[in-house]
Amino acid sequence: MENKEDILKKYNTEFANKTPLEIVSWVLSFANKPVVTTNFRPYEASILHATSTLVKDLVVIWCDTGYNTPNTYKHAEELISTLNLNIDLYVPKQTTAHRDVTIGIPQINHPNHQLFTEQVKLEPFKRAMNKHQPDVWFTNLRKGQTTLRDRLDIFSFSKDGILKVSPFYHWSDEQLDAYLKEYNLPNEFKYFDPTKALENRECGIHS
Repeated sequence: MENKEDILKKYNTEFANKTPLEIVSWVLSFANKPVVTTNFRPYEASILHATSTLVKDLVVIWCDTGYNTPNTYKHAEELISTLNLNIDLYVPKQTTAHRDVTIGIPQINHPNHQLFTEQVKLEPFKRAMNKHQPDVWFTNLRKGQTTLRDRLDIFSFSKDGILKVSPFYHWSDEQLDAYLKEYNLPNEFKYFDPTKALENRECGIHS
């Protein structure tokens, strides 16, 4: 009997040259409780379009850190309206104003940084996953973003055993630009992640 790693390798090879819409369509043929996660960072419109086009009421989990730029919030509202997204919003249990007074935004090497990351990202994400208990998790991970993500592929398993699907994994920025243009979708680059000092650093959700 094939183990999970062999099965992943088989399907990652088989679907390497399939389009994102073909990948999403195939996965949806057997998924029971799929979700897609987003933070409305650059190019998120692509995964939101590819998934919501095929499942109109697909649960879209948005974990809002509370530190997004005004541009990101405007971009989110535009996409939610344009794609008629079924948003389930999760925010930290502590307000941004309260946290600013207590620990602020700690630097990467500060002892409070892990606590900060847990509060604004990991705890809301865990709460969302515990509520929805998905068997499939669509996300917009791409090769070249981080060292960890370079070791993943279109199909991988989360640390909790959820099938993680990244339909645009092998796509470049130029290909995504063309996709957004084809479907007349907006993009926004003024995005801020308070848990990362560097763009190629993981926050813990995908590790």
